Amino acid sequence: MYQQAQRGPLKGMNPRVTLITFVVVAVSLIYGAFFTERLGRGLAIARVVLDPFLEWYYVLLVAFLLLFMVWLGMGRYKNVRLGGDFEQPEFTFFSWVAMLFAAGTGVGILFWSVAQPILQFQDNPFISEGMSPDAARVAMRLTYFHWGLNGWAIFSFVALVLAYFSYRGKMPLTIRSGLKPLFGKHTDGALGDVVDALAVFGTVFGIATTLGLGVQQMNAGLDAVFGLQSSLALQLVVTAVIMSVATFSVVSGVKRGVRLLSEANFWLSIAVVVFMLLFGPTQYLIAITVESAGDYIQNLMGMTFHTNATRADGWQSEWTVFFWGWWLAWSPFVGMFIARVSRGRTFREFVMGVLLVPTLITIVWIGLFGGTALYHELFGVGGIVAAVDRDVATALFATIEAMGLGMLGQGVSAVLVLLIATYLITSANAGTLVITTILAGGDPEPPTAHRLLWGALLGLLTSVLLMAGGLETLQAAVIMAALPFSVVIMLMIAGLLKALHRERYAARTGERVEAPREPWADLDDAGVEPVPVSDDEVYKPN
Repeated sequence: MYQQAQRGPLKGMNPRVTLITFVVVAVSLIYGAFFTERLGRGLAIARVVLDPFLEWYYVLLVAFLLLFMVWLGMGRYKNVRLGGDFEQPEFTFFSWVAMLFAAGTGVGILFWSVAQPILQFQDNPFISEGMSPDAARVAMRLTYFHWGLNGWAIFSFVALVLAYFSYRGKMPLTIRSGLKPLFGKHTDGALGDVVDALAVFGTVFGIATTLGLGVQQMNAGLDAVFGLQSSLALQLVVTAVIMSVATFSVVSGVKRGVRLLSEANFWLSIAVVVFMLLFGPTQYLIAITVESAGDYIQNLMGMTFHTNATRADGWQSEWTVFFWGWWLAWSPFVGMFIARVSRGRTFREFVMGVLLVPTLITIVWIGLFGGTALYHELFGVGGIVAAVDRDVATALFATIEAMGLGMLGQGVSAVLVLLIATYLITSANAGTLVITTILAGGDPEPPTAHRLLWGALLGLLTSVLLMAGGLETLQAAVIMAALPFSVVIMLMIAGLLKALHRERYAARTGERVEAPREPWADLDDAGVEPVPVSDDEVYKPN
């Protein structure tokens, strides 16, 4: 581990990184608590200043990561294993997928699966007329884009780098290990401390943003089910309860608390998805999901490189910049968590699993929930657009109400409130574990006292951001937190490429791995030995 203290209150932790991050987060909490309005205004101004740069910078970075991950999964290094050459995966495939999906997008997709299609349905740069059938298809395509392959390319890259250097390179499971090939021993000192601190900052604000969105949505659900009107006080109480349960869960470790919670809300999610398919407009849902998924695949490259250069509106900043910033800020947290549960998998298996499986699940989820909302706006009673315009957090429950299921709808809303709570707990406990792992110098079992401390700090920061202005403040905070870590990601790309050059799986220039022969002939029949030869040698049969 990197510079773990051997005694005192910081025993088991990296003292410098822990103190620096604690002071910065504590100052942010105090400033936000006493100067709440000033914090909101400052974040808004910073976002306006940086948006023109981020509108193309984030686009290029995310586009490269997507292409890079496809190459790693299909190219010369696809058989490199995250561990020993013959090591087997630690978790079953189902447990693996359940944990990475729950940690990665569980809370966010619950919030945006209806809200984003409805908002894009009203207006976006790719349609001439909003609130039309064509607008519905484009709205679904854009939602898939912001929740699909591009975002998971960010998560999968950070996770692969961490897992590769930790399990194959025998280094601590922390961000700085990925820069070892570039900076050598310097990563053990101040440079590595800065890198890990930036990762913690991004993780803390990324998780706080997501928790804030989830708490707002849960408040809307409590209003729909129990008549508890939306209020800041209720949101703060919900935050406290969620973080208390999450902290207790993370203390029990990955194999018990985190894994069991992930699998529980995964099964609950499947039950809700089946319900929406059976009780919603089934034929329309299947049709719109298939059609919009095909539209997404067909337009993927164009959307990936879209910078909104010819338009003066704020769509690119409001949507793509926010979502890419959100994914980048979450990448240290989700990346390390995925790495923690991915030991023993090959590059090909890892890339296929982390890129494709969550994307397919996301397409189905958004297709059913977003499709139901769009159907009722186009052909049903409507009212969802009006509800979303009043309060984005109510989108999911307004859709259930529009289905007209009576008491059954009330029961489903109650289940959704429970599902939001379990996803909030899963994201919070996984995030707490990752933060303390980084602060412990890469120790996968950080001290319990520090898990409790950082669980409390996450809850307090979420509360402060909620008080500072709600959704817009949350969005600005996560975009700002992601920017410095994006530089670290570029360095990690260079570090991984340098390390992979030494892999024996790589085909070397000037070497042939087997003798040329007729495709129908066996080696025994050809009478040759498949030994490597260089370009200046002639391969001769025995």
